[in-house]
Amino acid sequence: MKYLLVLFLVLVLAVSAVAQVKPPNGPHYNLNIIAVENEKNADMQSSNRHTIFVKLSKSGTVTTNIYLVPPPTGSTEFKVCDGNGFDDAVDCQGNSKGTNGAVFQLPCNTNLSGTTGNPPVAVDIVPCSVDYPSMAYEVWARALGKPNGRATMTTCAQEKTDTDNDGTLDIICSTEHVLLIRNATKPVWKEVTDELTSLVANIDADPQLERVALFAGPFEDWFWQFENTGLRHAQLRFYALPTP
Repeated sequence: MKYLLVLFLVLVLAVSAVAQVKPPNGPHYNLNIIAVENEKNADMQSSNRHTIFVKLSKSGTVTTNIYLVPPPTGSTEFKVCDGNGFDDAVDCQGNSKGTNGAVFQLPCNTNLSGTTGNPPVAVDIVPCSVDYPSMAYEVWARALGKPNGRATMTTCAQEKTDTDNDGTLDIICSTEHVLLIRNATKPVWKEVTDELTSLVANIDADPQLERVALFAGPFEDWFWQFENTGLRHAQLRFYALPTP
């Protein structure tokens, strides 16, 4: 009987610990990523939009790129520049990215950790560039919609120069990923700050990995690679942290 009581208490504590994993209270920016089977035709470039539409397939995995751009000087505003992930990607100034996808504006994040992986491995941080607005914030995500869908989000960018002299500029994707799974249980939040506001890669001659903040380092044309396998709704929240 004592064994059953102890087991019950352990389970209660475990459930309570899981339940405590949630975003902070307070103001935040909400971004909804909605997957649809039929392509959208509207340009969806209105500044008050909080929704991005991406691809959905009845079978297999489909990929949509969500391009990331910094705010103008003096601003740290989060904004959907182009909510249609099916047609030409256009930034908040009306400039085409030259390829299909959606576009999201966000500041560089100064709230980055110096480790990656499990168990944690130390990384050098390449901080935000002084050329772009920055602030400290957290990012949280959860999978919504019908059960059994999943999606993987990875931060990627293009090299500024041809580092391997093969005549092309390579796309470099982070070693970190965000896996969103819609189970039959209640949707669960997870913190995804590092994964969605930096890129982990080896960018120099030494063997240690670097965590490169958005819009920093030897990269340009940053984007989230959204690989979707049946997830109809992903929700992101961005929470500004107090200034030290």
